[in-house]
Amino acid sequence: MTTAPLLLCARLRLLSRSRVPSQSSAYLRARAIGTSAASGAAPRSRLFTLRRLTALGLVSGAALGASIFVQDARSGTAGTSAANTANSRRDLPPTPLSELVRTYVVFAFCSVPTLVEWAPAILATLTAVPGVRQVTEAAVRATFFDQFVGGDTAEDAFPLIEGLRAQNTGCLFAYSVEVDEAEASGHAKEGKPAGEAAAHKQVVAETLHCIDVAAGFEDRYTAGKVQGRRTWVAIKLSAMVPNAEILRKFSKYLLDTRPQISPAVAFPGCPLPTDLDVLAAPSKASDTLTEVDIAALKELREDLIAICTRAKERGVRLIFDAEYSWYEPAIDAFTLDMMRKFNKLPTRSTSWFGAKKPEQESATVQPLIYATYQAYLRRTPEYLAQSIAAARKEGYAIGVKLVRGAYHPHELVAHPSTNATADASLASPSMSMSLSISPDPVPPVWTAKADTDARYNAGVRALVAAVREDVARGGQPAIGVLFGTHNWESAGLIVDELVRQGLAVQEEGGVVSVGDEVAERVTLGQLYGMTAALTGHLVDRVRSSSPFVIKYIPYGRLSEVMPYLSRRAIENKSVLGNGAAEDERRRAAAEIWTRIVG
Repeated sequence: MTTAPLLLCARLRLLSRSRVPSQSSAYLRARAIGTSAASGAAPRSRLFTLRRLTALGLVSGAALGASIFVQDARSGTAGTSAANTANSRRDLPPTPLSELVRTYVVFAFCSVPTLVEWAPAILATLTAVPGVRQVTEAAVRATFFDQFVGGDTAEDAFPLIEGLRAQNTGCLFAYSVEVDEAEASGHAKEGKPAGEAAAHKQVVAETLHCIDVAAGFEDRYTAGKVQGRRTWVAIKLSAMVPNAEILRKFSKYLLDTRPQISPAVAFPGCPLPTDLDVLAAPSKASDTLTEVDIAALKELREDLIAICTRAKERGVRLIFDAEYSWYEPAIDAFTLDMMRKFNKLPTRSTSWFGAKKPEQESATVQPLIYATYQAYLRRTPEYLAQSIAAARKEGYAIGVKLVRGAYHPHELVAHPSTNATADASLASPSMSMSLSISPDPVPPVWTAKADTDARYNAGVRALVAAVREDVARGGQPAIGVLFGTHNWESAGLIVDELVRQGLAVQEEGGVVSVGDEVAERVTLGQLYGMTAALTGHLVDRVRSSSPFVIKYIPYGRLSEVMPYLSRRAIENKSVLGNGAAEDERRRAAAEIWTRIVG
């Protein structure tokens, strides 16, 4: 009796459930259609909103960029007017509009400190991604490469050098392959692939080629002459050894074994003629240098002799560039060795009538070899004075390239006393204080830029005085000076000192005339792609028969010069600090505005 109703209820429930699917299917299909329509509308709406925001962002960015450009153009009008006046007096062709746009873009980038700080890391990241690498390299080539590099090969730079010579501007040529940051920081791999084993020998071979190209170019302007040759070559020793760490180890050895001199010279010290004796007597080397290191250093000396011999034969001056302080003792030692050998002056003897005359006249350029003196190093005043005194005593010409210095952030990060407070963003992330070999409690560089500026200007006065004494002595130049500076005040001081010390004559209108005997001993230089207004001002102000101003022009394939471009970005933050980058940007903007608007 009780089970029948239960069974009936169960059957009714089953029947009701069997009808639900047909009803719910229609309902779900209708719902699905509505949902699909709604979901289709939502993406379209979101896409439309995204497009509107993107367009709005582009328009806003373009408006902001245009506003900044107009402000830059107005601010730079005065400077451009002055430059145009100078160019009209020198009858120079106008700068192509594409170059002005490139200059504006590059220095707009350099005007943003954060971008400059991250530039090396950004480049390293982007070039490591396949596909993105090609786009990045194309962008770098169209901007920074074309702005600061002469070309992929020495021959590629010919049109640029020709154009500069037409403006009475010379060239300091350089195959710009630098030691990478990993090597500089001691993190290079011990073993290199077989194809890279002789990379340093390729640098040596290219340097010899660079000398030949420079000489061939110069022969067209000064055929048969020793004077007036203004196509020089710069070299970096760290690129001419299998591993730059060898130079650091040799520097450490020199610091440990050099005899004390008086007066003392702060780190990295003062080179001595006995520095390379260890190469002839390897048994005297301590545990610091291995047999492999000694062999590499011997090979470097042989390569340098070959390079200097070619330069002497072709009449091309060689500039030995300075590098990190932990390489400097070694670089100084090799530079002094080459200077004593190739800058040797003809000896003088006394005639029957008591007059002194040279026993043998030389038909080569003198000085042939130049060492680089960095004003930011604490040692420089004493080191420079002792270098000049040693050259006079031993009878060789001294070549001096005076610069402020290019590795200041790295030096502060590497030294224990300043590592904690240094701005590490300006140096390589791999830099560490383990690199420093300085025994001094203070860093080798001045920490305040004002101190470096003061030492540079003091060096200017001392060197112009030394040139005055050499000119008065007569004969072949016993001193030559290349003042490398992007500083308007220092550049003006150099010219003013020449006038004040009687080595130049200031004429009407502020033009300064420099005679051949002074022009053969004094030259000013700036990096290619930077401070073009200063270069133009100097060329316009100083009159001489041969170029008084030269531009440092590196060349090499993009992959080879990437370390140089990364360092240039960091350097620009200091060189173009205090508004200098903005000035360069504004000058370009004003020129573009004038060219387009009229």
